Amino acid sequence: MSATISLKSITGRRTDATLSFIQHSMMIVGLMLLLGAVKPLFGGRSDTDAQQAAEVATVSEAAEAEPVKAAPEALPPHLQRVLDFVSRRYRVAPEALVPVFEAAQTVGRERRVDPLLIIAIIGIESRFNPFAESAFGAKGLMQVIPGYHMDKVPQGAGEQPFLDPVTNIQVGVHVLEEAIRWRGGLTAGLQHYGGAPDDPETGYANKVLAEKQRLEQAARRGPGARV
Repeated sequence: MSATISLKSITGRRTDATLSFIQHSMMIVGLMLLLGAVKPLFGGRSDTDAQQAAEVATVSEAAEAEPVKAAPEALPPHLQRVLDFVSRRYRVAPEALVPVFEAAQTVGRERRVDPLLIIAIIGIESRFNPFAESAFGAKGLMQVIPGYHMDKVPQGAGEQPFLDPVTNIQVGVHVLEEAIRWRGGLTAGLQHYGGAPDDPETGYANKVLAEKQRLEQAARRGPGARV
């Protein structure tokens, strides 16, 4: 009888110990999970957070290292009105004319040449087609002949400098300046630029100056200027 009671007592103690062990184990697991959830709230970072932070830092460093490109100079209102006029007159999309006008403005200021004169020559020579090419080999917006003016091409201009609008305008204005100096005046210089220096009627020069006058009128009249 006493042996049976002792056996039951031992079995009961073992069961209680097992249950106690399981309870303690569950409490420990629960505490670990709780600490894992609370840790980010107190400044801790998970592996994902650390990776994201590293990626943001890398992007920031790259942005600081990359040089900031200067934004294109905005066109003043009068040139914007001329651009709208030219877009209608020559049926060219305004977006395609913006870099041409920006280059004419920049080069004109640098070389002290009226941008409207540059734009007028471009209209007469190529009708604002940067890929225009004549039977005599003249290329680009201002119809510059490469064989005569390679010395005027700036360094780093690329393999097709005369088809690049900015480079073409730079070289074309340089050629115009030389022609004006050689001939002693604007009209004679324009005639030389147009390849007809000995024309007594100065037809080419008159054509360019008439176009420039239309552009000046468009700049004054605004959006309502007629083509």
